[in-house]
Amino acid sequence: MILRSSKIISISLLVMFLASCAGDKIDLYSQSTAIKGTGGTYKVGKPYQIGGKWYYPEEDYNYVETGTASWYGKDFHSKYTANGEIYDMNTLTAAHRTLPLPSIVRVTNLENGRSLVLRVNDRGPFAKNRIIDVSKRASQLLGFHTQGTTKVKVEILAEESKALKAALTGQSTSKYTSANNQSSGKIITAPKPQISSYNNYATTASSKDVYYVQAGSFSNMNMAENLKNQLQRYGQIKITPADVNGSTFYRVRVGPFTEQAAADTALSKIHNAGLTDAKLITE
Repeated sequence: MILRSSKIISISLLVMFLASCAGDKIDLYSQSTAIKGTGGTYKVGKPYQIGGKWYYPEEDYNYVETGTASWYGKDFHSKYTANGEIYDMNTLTAAHRTLPLPSIVRVTNLENGRSLVLRVNDRGPFAKNRIIDVSKRASQLLGFHTQGTTKVKVEILAEESKALKAALTGQSTSKYTSANNQSSGKIITAPKPQISSYNNYATTASSKDVYYVQAGSFSNMNMAENLKNQLQRYGQIKITPADVNGSTFYRVRVGPFTEQAAADTALSKIHNAGLTDAKLITE
């Protein structure tokens, strides 16, 4: 994800390295590749029949299921998904039979413990009682690309999915803001909510605020430490643990800054380095 490889280690390479270690948990929650999409619309859809079996799409924000995952690749690459996006087998997406499109889910490979956050933007799979089809890239990171299938646990990320729906449909996002921002301070710089920045809602800063640039958030402490090491040139770095919906995330922050102008400068430099999901927060 970081483009200046001569100075800063690429996040993508870091993820690939961690993926090669059996049992490591990879959680790409903070990476826009898991939630970014263009050209698509929000839809739930009507009941439909495939191969004599009926499927009933619904907004089920309590969805958790264990079963078999498969992956799909070049035969569908660059074709339209069920909600009108363009399928890219090299991004972190998935197909599901009944969840709203798009939704955000966490998929955990129960055979090796690896975990990814994916954007569901397509329908399927419809063969052999499989519960989810992931992209080729997701299957590689989850460690089952070669074998073809694996046993997984799929769970919807409710607040993230609701906020994504709000960003696409223009609904109010106020009821999602507190859940997305818990334990993270107040987010003070954000454009009008977009698909790729659904958790960057604006609040007002006071004159006594201290500013930080949050560069990333990981469920894996080693990933947070690696990012911290690559950001030393931008100022003081700290890792802040936070509990979000019962899971611990390690937030990598640059700062503190007493002036917003200085924080804005650091944010701009970090964006230019390739961390486009970095955001300014205040405490």
